[in-house]
Amino acid sequence: MTATIPIQNSDLDFDYGTFDSAAFTAKTLAGWQSLASVIDHILLKPDATRQQVEALCAEAARYRFACVVVNPVWTAAAVSLLAGCGVPVGVVIGFPFGASLVSTLRQEAAALIRLGARELDMVIPIGQLKSGNHQAVHHTVHAAVNVAHHHGALLKVTLETSLLTMEEKLRAAEIAIQAGADFIKTSTGFAQGGATAPDVALLRGVAGARCGVLACGGIRTLADVRTLLEAGANRIGSSDSVAILRELGAE
Repeated sequence: MTATIPIQNSDLDFDYGTFDSAAFTAKTLAGWQSLASVIDHILLKPDATRQQVEALCAEAARYRFACVVVNPVWTAAAVSLLAGCGVPVGVVIGFPFGASLVSTLRQEAAALIRLGARELDMVIPIGQLKSGNHQAVHHTVHAAVNVAHHHGALLKVTLETSLLTMEEKLRAAEIAIQAGADFIKTSTGFAQGGATAPDVALLRGVAGARCGVLACGGIRTLADVRTLLEAGANRIGSSDSVAILRELGAE
């Protein structure tokens, strides 16, 4: 027996305000510094080493990225390496499958925030969504939101769009937003597909101006970034961040 969260079909068509993608893109691409300020600098490989984390943080401090994103085991190291430079540490929770118990998700979020994480990135319970148990999806996201917001941290919610139907994308985005997500995000980068302009435009259409849209997965060039910003993203996640900035003139 599944429960359905009370979201009417009309809710998906309601005008929630507008986000001016063209203006945001022009402002963001005016220079590499402004672009860096909207990029999550990511290192989530399972074989990432301490040396690689140190290099990631040194790049983040130099280029002033929006944040660095690491696996939980590297949280304390990244916080220490970035202390005083103003670049926050982001950490993934329940990653990359979105199949953790809610109690585990809460505990992990609280522990990472205590270590200094300021942005958390979770994955929706994809199987619950596909089972039609929308209430479970809402409960899971809301539980993580409560922990994050109680401690002044942001919560990004990854939908893993490549695994979802059109209806599931719409439903997942609306559930995440109603549960309090600060950003809805396309992909983990670990599934069969990454960010696409149609998916970003779809998520922005649902979000309007209610929350951020984070494009992530397979973003390797400045052309990729431009396409996704024009589609409606206002945050980009990439492990090729420095190379992208160099295309825009960074040294």
